[in-house]
Amino acid sequence: MDQHSRDSEEPQDGQDQAVAPGGIVVGVDGSEHGQCALVWAAREAERRQLPLHIVTAYSVPIFAASGLDGGYATVDDSVIREGADAIIKQAMDKVSGYAIDVDASVENGDAAGVLLDLSEDAALLVSGSRGRGGFVGRLLGSVSSALPAHAKCPTVTVPLYCADRLGENTEDKHIKAEHAKAGSRTVENVVAVGVDGSEQARVAVLEAAEQAQRMGAKLRVICAVPQYSGSLAWVPAPLDRDALFADIRVQLDAGVAWLRSHFPQLAIETDLRDGSPVDVLVETSRSVELVVLGTRGRGGFAGMLLGSTSDGVLHHAKGPVLVVPDREDPRLADRDKFGPMLGAA
Repeated sequence: MDQHSRDSEEPQDGQDQAVAPGGIVVGVDGSEHGQCALVWAAREAERRQLPLHIVTAYSVPIFAASGLDGGYATVDDSVIREGADAIIKQAMDKVSGYAIDVDASVENGDAAGVLLDLSEDAALLVSGSRGRGGFVGRLLGSVSSALPAHAKCPTVTVPLYCADRLGENTEDKHIKAEHAKAGSRTVENVVAVGVDGSEQARVAVLEAAEQAQRMGAKLRVICAVPQYSGSLAWVPAPLDRDALFADIRVQLDAGVAWLRSHFPQLAIETDLRDGSPVDVLVETSRSVELVVLGTRGRGGFAGMLLGSTSDGVLHHAKGPVLVVPDREDPRLADRDKFGPMLGAA
C-alpha cells in the first residue's frame, strides 16, 4: 500500500489548498453523514487510482458587544481548532487501510466556499447530505445544496440512508425507522442516469457511462414523463401519450446506439417511465449504486434537471447522487448521426 498522510497530525490552515490536481476532495465534519461521504470517496479514489484530499472547515464567530464598550469580540478559536484537528485525525485513521495517497487540511472559512474553491482543481467533490451544524463543516443545507449547483467539477452527495451499504452504522432513529418500513432491498450493480433531451443531460450520460465502466456496472438510462401540465404547452392537444412514448422510445434507442459507439463494451438499457422525474429517480436510488444527473436541463416533458428535479432528488435520494456540471465534450458532435434526438425540435 502506498499511503501518504501529510498534514494528518498537524494540518495547517490553507495548506494543500491546491493539492493533487485532478484528485478527489471530500468534506468531513465528524458527523455520521460525513463518515459515509468519506468511505464512499475513499472507495472511489481507490477505484480511479486518484489521490484523496480530506478537508474540514470552520469559522470563528464574531459577537456584537453591548454596553458602553460597544464593538465586536471574537471567540478564541483554539478549542474549535482542536476539534477540527481531531476530526481530521479520525478521518485519516478511517481511510488508513485503503491503497490510496491521502492528505488532509483544516481550512478557516465558510465550508461551502472552501469546497467550491477546491473544486477548481478536483476531479470529484464528495460530501454528505447533512452535517452536525456548528462551526465545523456545516455540510447541511447551504453547503450540500451549493456544491452541485456551483462546483467546477462533478459532485457526489452521499445520504446517511445508504450507510449500511457502505458498511457504516447509524444511530439516527429516523433512518432506522425508514429502513424498518422499507425492508431489505438488494442493491443492483447499476449506474442510473436521468435524461430529458437537453445537451446537459447528454453530458451527464457520458459521465455516467464512464462511471459504469469504472464500477463494472450496467448503465440504465431513465426518462420519466410526468402527467400533462402547463409546462407541456408545446405538446399538441389532445395529448396522445402512446404516440409520445413511441417517439421517445425511438429517440432513446438512437441515443443508446450513439453511446455504444463510444462505449462498445458497456451493458446499456433504457427505462421509459410514466411519472414524476423526482419520484422515479428517488425510488431508483434505493436499489442502484449511483444516480447521475446534469445540473440543468431543457425543462419540458421530462426535464428541469436544475432546480426542482435535481434539488428534489438530492434532498430525498436513498443512495449516492452524482451531479455533472455543464461542460463541452467532443463526443457530443456525432450524436445526430445516430437518429432523432430526445427533445429536439
